[in-house]
Amino acid sequence: MTKSEAKIRIEKLKTEIIRDRYAYHVEDKALISEGALDSLKKELFDLEQEFPDLITPDSPTQRVGGKPQEKFKKLKHEKPMLSLNDAFSEEDMEAWLTRLKNYLEGEGVKISELEFYCDLKMDGLAVELTYENGILQTGATRGDGTVGEDITQNIKTIESIPLRLRNDAPKRLVARGEIFLTKKEFARINREQDKSGGKVYANPRNVAAGSIRQLDPKITASRKLDFYAYGLLADNKTHAEEFKTLQKFGLKTNPDGKVCKNLKEVGQFHAHWAKEREKLAYEIDGIVVFINDSNIFERAGVIGKAPRAAIAYKFSPREATTVVEKINVYVGRTGVLTPVAQLRPVQVGGITITNASLHNADEIERLDLKIGDTVVVSRAGDVIPQVTQVLTKLRTGKEKTFHMPTHCPVDGSHVVRDGVAYKCGNPRCGARHREEMYHFVSRGGFDIRGLGPKIIDRFLDEGLIGDASDIFNLKKGDVAALARFGEKSAENIVNEIESRKKLPLQRLIYSLGILHVGEETALLLAKELARRSHKIHSPKILTSSMDSLSREELETVPDIGPVVGKSIYDWFRDKRNRTLLEKLDKAGIEIELPAALKSGGKFHGKTFVLTGGLETMTREEAKEKIRSLGGEISESVSKLTSYVVAGSEPGSKYEKAKKLNVPILTEKEFGNMLG
Repeated sequence: MTKSEAKIRIEKLKTEIIRDRYAYHVEDKALISEGALDSLKKELFDLEQEFPDLITPDSPTQRVGGKPQEKFKKLKHEKPMLSLNDAFSEEDMEAWLTRLKNYLEGEGVKISELEFYCDLKMDGLAVELTYENGILQTGATRGDGTVGEDITQNIKTIESIPLRLRNDAPKRLVARGEIFLTKKEFARINREQDKSGGKVYANPRNVAAGSIRQLDPKITASRKLDFYAYGLLADNKTHAEEFKTLQKFGLKTNPDGKVCKNLKEVGQFHAHWAKEREKLAYEIDGIVVFINDSNIFERAGVIGKAPRAAIAYKFSPREATTVVEKINVYVGRTGVLTPVAQLRPVQVGGITITNASLHNADEIERLDLKIGDTVVVSRAGDVIPQVTQVLTKLRTGKEKTFHMPTHCPVDGSHVVRDGVAYKCGNPRCGARHREEMYHFVSRGGFDIRGLGPKIIDRFLDEGLIGDASDIFNLKKGDVAALARFGEKSAENIVNEIESRKKLPLQRLIYSLGILHVGEETALLLAKELARRSHKIHSPKILTSSMDSLSREELETVPDIGPVVGKSIYDWFRDKRNRTLLEKLDKAGIEIELPAALKSGGKFHGKTFVLTGGLETMTREEAKEKIRSLGGEISESVSKLTSYVVAGSEPGSKYEKAKKLNVPILTEKEFGNMLG
């Protein structure tokens, strides 16, 4: 992104975030989800880090919260109540620590090993409590960070906040913490609201915020709010010691906080609570990470609205914002055309998403979606990623309207409308397309194990793949997002696909599904091409090599002839097929020329027939070994057969070989011949 483009994007983001933050922090209502808002804030922060001269005083990264409500008296904080910058990944955490170390070293602070204190990040409302002679005097919201709202009377209704401190508390004590609502209490309140016909609340945080701002303390008391302290305006050597001091004076703190020796331990703490968060009695959306050493924490100072030495390491949101870079249209197994949004990669629900189905043209119209739009992407549980909202206020005017194609992207037939669906006008298109994909990944072709017909069908229907080349662009997150596909199975599939990017020339030719071209014909064509050039190592070079072959030359290749030659010639000159080869080339497909295609080989002139099951190798692997040594494969036994390789439970080919006195090899004897 250029600086001028970044400036425009930053201004758009600032306007949208300020609008959403005001609604969230002041009016206690959400225009978009907290996860989506976090995504916008993170994008703004990253752009400002890349172009620091574009940071302005009015940027949301430079302030804390909304304005104090008019209906409460104002209270000025002794020290600013700061907010925290967010991190969403290990890379974000490493970048934060690097920035911190660079700053501290620039300030002359010697750093050896930094220790961290990690606490759970509750989704509640930050408050400040002031005690005089051990007695609670005032309670205030964060407000704008400098001035908050006086909510003392409401604070006093919360049972977990002591009105009097214990154990000889100092004359003046200022503590900070989080007011929150348990899941159980949230559910109870919503049941009562529903029963009385009142408003059903979206999340516990909104209820907590609304409850603490009630003018009638009796309403606040009825909500049974809870509280955890997390900070103290006093001298302590470490943040861990600060927590012990709070506990000593009777202020309730979260029992699950922990000292971590390094970022690896921080990551483990984060991963643990990401898995265990549902077991907690209250909502959390991440962890808070502090530099444990209080002296270093203070020396690090503040940048914008946040302390340099602390960060909120959030869990992957169930909703996030990203940009629709393109809309692809894929043909499913029934011939239905599915539009799929190609997204700027974004983390949603713990996985990286690059595609999201748009289902049909009506859905695109309902969303008012254009190519280039900033959108909210949602994923919960086993639900595939969905584009749920378009942030139209972030448009620049360069967005493009999308139109469904009038011709099928697979076979060029006219597209017809059937209800909400657009379908290929050729009723055989979907089935043929599906069979071509099965053939492509079969053992004679790319031999992608674990990618069977059911999975191919699923990928086609969900719009993950449109042609064979898309298989090699699948990302783990796109597969893991599908129901019944865990991260491990997704990783296994993607790794298997990656391992199959290099294959012999004859198998690539066979995988293309050219009419009349079986395995043996593919081998004959590969031999002819290799005889002409030993430099065919990519689909792009294969295309140019085929361009140099005339139809007459193809027809003179032994065993190819006029019919097969015409089929091959026509296939390589079809625009859609050439596009497929170009995309395979871009996907990183590499071609190998086995030794037998370059010269002779010890099996040169020998013909083998395989029958029965092999234990030490698959049938396809055995064929490859024979061909790599110059041998030929036949599916039937004749007097011209050189050897029959018999595995377990051989069939009729074994009996015919005995009748014709053709040499029969055991698997072990065959292995010895291979050497």
